[in-house]
Amino acid sequence: MEFKYIIYEKSEAIATITLNRPEALNAFSKEVINEVLQALEDIRTNEGIRVVILTGAGEKAFSAGADIKTMKGFNALKGRELSLMGERLCNALENFEKPVIAAINGYALGGGLEVAMACDLRLASERARMGQTEINIGLIPGWGGTQRLTRLIGRTKAKELIFTGKMIDAKTAEKLGIVNMVFPAEEFREKVRQFAKELTLKAPVALKVAKALINKGADMSLDSAIALEREGIGVVASTEDLQEGVSAFTEKRKPIFKGR
Repeated sequence: MEFKYIIYEKSEAIATITLNRPEALNAFSKEVINEVLQALEDIRTNEGIRVVILTGAGEKAFSAGADIKTMKGFNALKGRELSLMGERLCNALENFEKPVIAAINGYALGGGLEVAMACDLRLASERARMGQTEINIGLIPGWGGTQRLTRLIGRTKAKELIFTGKMIDAKTAEKLGIVNMVFPAEEFREKVRQFAKELTLKAPVALKVAKALINKGADMSLDSAIALEREGIGVVASTEDLQEGVSAFTEKRKPIFKGR
């Protein structure tokens, strides 16, 4: 499988998708999005891959968002097409069965931050800068940013960031709850991989079910979400991995999960 706009690597049960347009701060185009979706489909059918890392090439940017150069001559139809294109990628990441980590190595602006927020976890370099900066060119977030950011940090702070279009540093993003952890720049890629390796050792079915329950339950009443969780417990309780986990615990050893 050959790609022009991304680098796709698989090693040690981890798949890494690197947005590879550093000269354009890894901005998203239709071609970039299509290649990421192709890579995700390959990962979906590969039982040997348990965790996905999405990052950007170079040291400057995770992604600066949609390619602004393509917005000249914009109209309602083109705006809707751009929104649908980004929504397709964000929804694919959010609903992907395996854990997806956004490794934010630099700027994550506009659509870049929206894509990162669609991932399950966000790990940032101390040099990272983030923002929903669309308002600065007369636009609004169009890839789910008005909704995902609000769900992450609350209505008031989301309004502040979206209305002002300001950038925040990694530590501020961590305090707000946008990113999970911040690492020193010189150790960033190694730390991200170490974190991903930890997840590859967890039970794949349990991870899949837990992700689905969190995503679906967030928009349900508490009673309905708990009922859904009960069904999830039933699924996980029937797995070989649970029996392996129980045996490993009683035998005081590390479990070896097989995803069954």
